[in-house]
Amino acid sequence: MTVVLDGETLTPADVVAVARDGVRVELSAEARERVRESRRRVEDVVASGEPVYGLNTGFGELVDERIPGSRLEELQHNLVRSHAAGAGRELTREEVRATMVVRINALLTGHSGVRETVVDRLVAMCNGGVHPVVRSRGSLGASGDLAPLAYVALVLIGEGEAVVEPPDRPAADGRKTAVDEPDDSSGSRRLPGDRALETIGIEPLSLEPKEGLALVNGTQLTAGLASLSVVDAERLLLAADAAGALTTEATLATTATSDAVIHDARPHPGQRESAANVRRLTTDSEIVEAHRNCDRVQDAYSLRCLPQVHGAVRDAVDHLRKAVTVELNSATDNPLVFATDRVDARASGTDAAAVLSGGNFHGAPLALRLEYVRLALVDLAAIAERRIDRLLNPNVQESHLPPFLATDSGVESGYMIVQYTAASLVNELRSLGPASTDNTPVSGGQEDHVSMSAQSAVHVRRAIENATWVIAAELVCGAEATEYVQDAFDADGRLSLGTGTDAVYEAVRTDVPPLEGDRSADADVQRVADLVTAGELTATLEEAVEGLETSHAPRGA
Repeated sequence: MTVVLDGETLTPADVVAVARDGVRVELSAEARERVRESRRRVEDVVASGEPVYGLNTGFGELVDERIPGSRLEELQHNLVRSHAAGAGRELTREEVRATMVVRINALLTGHSGVRETVVDRLVAMCNGGVHPVVRSRGSLGASGDLAPLAYVALVLIGEGEAVVEPPDRPAADGRKTAVDEPDDSSGSRRLPGDRALETIGIEPLSLEPKEGLALVNGTQLTAGLASLSVVDAERLLLAADAAGALTTEATLATTATSDAVIHDARPHPGQRESAANVRRLTTDSEIVEAHRNCDRVQDAYSLRCLPQVHGAVRDAVDHLRKAVTVELNSATDNPLVFATDRVDARASGTDAAAVLSGGNFHGAPLALRLEYVRLALVDLAAIAERRIDRLLNPNVQESHLPPFLATDSGVESGYMIVQYTAASLVNELRSLGPASTDNTPVSGGQEDHVSMSAQSAVHVRRAIENATWVIAAELVCGAEATEYVQDAFDADGRLSLGTGTDAVYEAVRTDVPPLEGDRSADADVQRVADLVTAGELTATLEEAVEGLETSHAPRGA
């Protein structure tokens, strides 16, 4: 399986396939021609001798410094070296790969002016398992994700460090390369940039005019992390609907609040979709039928308002998906290269090409929507934590459920502390303040308004991690609570769950057995969280129930 990059059709799902699943990438012939044509235009402008930002001038506040032709290669290399000044933890393998594939696709739009060999070497690194060591902090989201992207470019020129994945690959002359012993149990090795390139048989690259700037300028870290977040959030939303549906059955609540007529009267798309999911997941539930005419007038908001809250989060994630899909197939570095017949006659350039400085590197289109999703995920985790409490709390739960779902209440605490941890994670999410509303001028005031989009993206990754644990905790507690549902009815045999909730129950029980006494619960919850993140729970539910709403994306996107 491969993902064909063409600068026009990359999707968040494609990014996840390359970043997380290790799928290889190829370049379309049309995209290659765009790259070649863009490079020819850059060469024409350089030959003209006219001062053009990024080609023969300094950068940022140093824009008025003219650089002689004999030092243009040095200019590009120094740019990459000086900008690799990040901080914080190193990006994970999937975060680096997401950044790389988005960087490659952006270059294929044909406005960056790099040589074809630059793109080919990035592809070789991605397919060959050479992953630059990238510090996660340092981007302001304008002029793009400078510091993190510089670490990727460093390896291209044979500097910096990279983690190289096995197996050993033949060098250009067919010999096996000599590499260090593996650094960890996976067989990965951490090598200097030049030696990392040697393992896949390529030489360090000498950067030509515009190439260093094209490699470090853009929103690729933000867009890569946002792509991972879109897919993960959509998987999480289906898991949240399933968890809420299971809790509804386990607490003998009503599914009438998901009736289509209610949501047709307030037709927000996400609300309708979450309501439809609850209906489909609980189809053929004997438990729902058995208490349909119970005396309870209304359920608590955390159950009754599930479609409204989950649906609002769905709409927020869809809002981000649309922006990410545009961003993945956009030129976001600066300056950009165009044919002169496409631009105003006053544009900078020669008769053959125009090189225009603009602000496509500014991360605001993603930053603001990332903030929206972060806030939405806080609410998703918060309502799930309240449903966990209704499964555990003896002061609010149904009489058929033992306190904290303990098998020997008092002597045992059951899942009591699971709710503590969920509450802690929700509190942590609430403490993640907005990054994109901050602004710190840099580069001597030349870059006086920045987006902080990368920090917004990092916050969303944390929000997804925390919210996934909370939803997984609800699934674990919901599965445990269903073990006691029979006690609420005078019924012969086990009353069945809905078609979808039964599939959820079985998926949880595959990895988490019923409680037979107290045990450490962290492994129980983490195993279910991993099912959600890997998409395995989504696949299980889609196989069991037709028509579930999983994403606003077209099929395959």
